[in-house]
Amino acid sequence: MKALLLLIVFLFPNIVEGQPSRVFSEHCVHRYADHYHIEPEMIEAFIDVESGWQPHAVSAKGAMGLMQLMPATAKRFGAFDPFDMEQNIAAGTRYVTSLMWKFQGDQRLVAAAYFAGEHWVGKKRLSFSNPEVIAYVHAVRRRYLLRKQQTRTASRR
Repeated sequence: MKALLLLIVFLFPNIVEGQPSRVFSEHCVHRYADHYHIEPEMIEAFIDVESGWQPHAVSAKGAMGLMQLMPATAKRFGAFDPFDMEQNIAAGTRYVTSLMWKFQGDQRLVAAAYFAGEHWVGKKRLSFSNPEVIAYVHAVRRRYLLRKQQTRTASRR
C-alpha cells in the first residue's frame, strides 16, 4: 500500500490540492541523495532547519523554497523554478555535494558555508565568531544526528 501511495504521489504530485506532498519531497530527497552519494539525512536536516518543509518559503534575504536557495545559487545548480520541489531539492543537493567536495566532507564547514556563503567560510574556516553561523551549524548537526538515529531505529524494525 505504501509503495502504491508513493507511486501515485510521484506520478501525480499535484493530486493533493492545497498542501504540497511531503511524501513526494522525501522521495526526491532520497533519489537525489542516492544519485549524488550523500546521506539523505543531511539533506533532510538542511530542509528541517531552512524551511521546515515549506516549499514556498521565502527568507528576508530572498532565499527560496524547501532548501532556501538564493536566486544565483538556484540558477547555478539548475533550479530555474526554485519553488518547484524537485528542482529545489535537486539543486540544493548538488550544492551540498559541491560543498562536501570543497570542504573534504567536514559537515561543520559545509553547514557554515551553506548558511554564510562558501567564499566567506573558505577563507575563515571555523575561526569565525559569528553566533548566527555557529547556531546554524549546531542546529543542522542536531537535526542530522536525530534523523540518523531515526533511520537506525526504523531499520531495526
